[in-house]
Amino acid sequence: MLGVVNLDKPVGPTSHDMVGLLRRLTGTRRIGHAGTLDPLASGVLPILVGAATRFSQELTGGNKRYEAIIRLGARSLTDDAQGPITAVDGPLPTEAGLTAALEGFVGTFEQRPPDFSARKQGGQTAHRAARAGAPIELAARSVRVDGIDLLGVDRGDGWLDARVDIRCGPGTYIRSIARDLGERLGTGGYLRALRRTEAAGLSVRDAIDPASLEALAADGRLAEAVQPVGELLSMPHIELDADAVRRFVTGSSPRLADAPEGRVAVFAGGELLGVGSVSEGLLRPEKVLPREAQP
Repeated sequence: MLGVVNLDKPVGPTSHDMVGLLRRLTGTRRIGHAGTLDPLASGVLPILVGAATRFSQELTGGNKRYEAIIRLGARSLTDDAQGPITAVDGPLPTEAGLTAALEGFVGTFEQRPPDFSARKQGGQTAHRAARAGAPIELAARSVRVDGIDLLGVDRGDGWLDARVDIRCGPGTYIRSIARDLGERLGTGGYLRALRRTEAAGLSVRDAIDPASLEALAADGRLAEAVQPVGELLSMPHIELDADAVRRFVTGSSPRLADAPEGRVAVFAGGELLGVGSVSEGLLRPEKVLPREAQP
């Protein structure tokens, strides 16, 4: 079995728990995922099956889309609903003020990761150091947000929940956006709920939940949930003739006519062979699927 399962991860389990589920259902240890979701988050979690794990980097590095609920009027030590949470006194924004503040996050900017994250610095993992009472001063890193739309607002006694649609590049922490939005508005803020709606070219509209996967496996139809990994590689696709195929799969660099420069997904007869890089007409193999997975 080779490909990608568009899993709709529920709130509660870790991404590693979902990898364990697929290992049990498929009977193979070679399972991975493209882009971790925190236990409190739900939505698209691409699960890589078999040799598709070789393309984790390519699938993780694409654009993402989220629907988030940001709670204003309080701060959280973890920047999410796990807390502990402290109320913040102060006026809450109008919808116009909130929209204007959200627009300030669109573009490329330096973002400080949450103290409670899996980021490592100086050999230490941030969330472990934070739980030990000695949080690491994490270096900011460049992230990109392509758009934020305010979908709705709920208000209560001293709090405001903003439901937003966020389109962003890889490595963007939505928890940090919630935290920094609250700081800009002077209200405090944290991420109350998060659902990933798009990742690796997959949409939550087409995702399958764990219970449905279990049912497919019980019927011997689990393969129906596995999509070809080649369709999800967001780079130019090229087809090779028989002679170029032999060279590519044995590690040689076939010469091609009219091939695009740069990284390409390599196919033969519509089936994925691997990924290579074209320079001055030569195709250099980078990742080649094992023989049993080739056409």
